[in-house]
Amino acid sequence: MATSRPHPKKYVRRLERRKPCVHGEPGVDLRPYQVILRPLVTEKGTHQSTRYNAYTFQVNPIATKTQIKAAIEELFHVKVEGVRTQNRHGKKRRFQQRLGQLPRWKKAIITLSGEDKIEFF
Repeated sequence: MATSRPHPKKYVRRLERRKPCVHGEPGVDLRPYQVILRPLVTEKGTHQSTRYNAYTFQVNPIATKTQIKAAIEELFHVKVEGVRTQNRHGKKRRFQQRLGQLPRWKKAIITLSGEDKIEFF
């Protein structure tokens, strides 16, 4: 009873023929106004801003926490203590007779240090 077995020489030759993958610079260079899309002014967000000194923003989905922190500090001239992010799923909506889906988006909750404030109005 002969069973087929893998032939390592074949796989080694295939790996030798493959060209190595060359990666570019990690991440994408975004400007501060490309990172922060808009502030989210909601009842919960207003409560967090008055009680915990935390503000919510809609941010670019490919932005990292360090990019978000740098953008907030540069745009609003405040000291950021912490950044928390959430990837939000798009809600399902009916468009005429078809079922569609709104796009996904990213939310960032920024905690400021000390007496720093951000005024939206």
